[in-house]
Amino acid sequence: MELRKGIMATQESRKVTTQRLLEMKARGEPIACLTAYDYLTASILDAAGIDLVLVGDSAGNVFAGYDTTIPMTVEQMLYHTQVVARGVKRALVVADLPFMSYQVSEEEALRNAGRFVKEALAEAVKLEGGEYICPTIRRIVNAGIPVMGHLGLTPQSIHKFGTYKARGATPEEAERILADAKALEHAGVFAIVLEKIPAELARRVTESLSIPTIGIGAGPACDGQVLVTPDMLGLFTKFRPRFVRRYADLGAQMAEAFAKYRADVKARTFPSEEESY
Repeated sequence: MELRKGIMATQESRKVTTQRLLEMKARGEPIACLTAYDYLTASILDAAGIDLVLVGDSAGNVFAGYDTTIPMTVEQMLYHTQVVARGVKRALVVADLPFMSYQVSEEEALRNAGRFVKEALAEAVKLEGGEYICPTIRRIVNAGIPVMGHLGLTPQSIHKFGTYKARGATPEEAERILADAKALEHAGVFAIVLEKIPAELARRVTESLSIPTIGIGAGPACDGQVLVTPDMLGLFTKFRPRFVRRYADLGAQMAEAFAKYRADVKARTFPSEEESY
């Protein structure tokens, strides 16, 4: 029993790599992922045992206050990735390549992906798109940079979609997503995010691949799950997708703490004698 506990403890403390994610899928161990945009959150996620920390361009929504992820720039995402990477020891750090950082040319995509690994110390990058983006993925992977794919609802294409409704609801679109997933695996991605697609389709995709799938609004059959951290903590309340489970209500707690602080300052009860020099 003690030996088994020791082996389990070693497994929990091992550095997460792209190879370890493949091992987790093979043995049926779910992959826990969350987003981070700052050092403090990243270090807490890492200490909690989160397997993969995604520096998402969702920072555009929950950090910068934009309505979409589209305005985020390479320089902004590099900064977020740099501070997150400093807070992580065990988890795999994956950075989103922002809109128009990889769509113009394969050369520009490779250059930008390289900056995230070299300058920001990301261990992998994520980009959106299906079969059409595979030549770019191959170029990046061949340079030694791991790539995560992203299918289904791809937020950088929101103006093309015109809506945030679930993707893959029609047989034609479902088959396209399945074909895209296989193409991405063949191109060399180490995992694929499946966002807001029917649970049955996500199951089909997951079972058809040897690489892990990470679901967000894609049901329980994926190899792992990811949520936007401010969503699951109740910090971001502008809208609440159906797939978000609130694990805390920190927004309300923070508002209460701020109000109490203000009241103490106004009443001159803060700082106290013990809190003064």
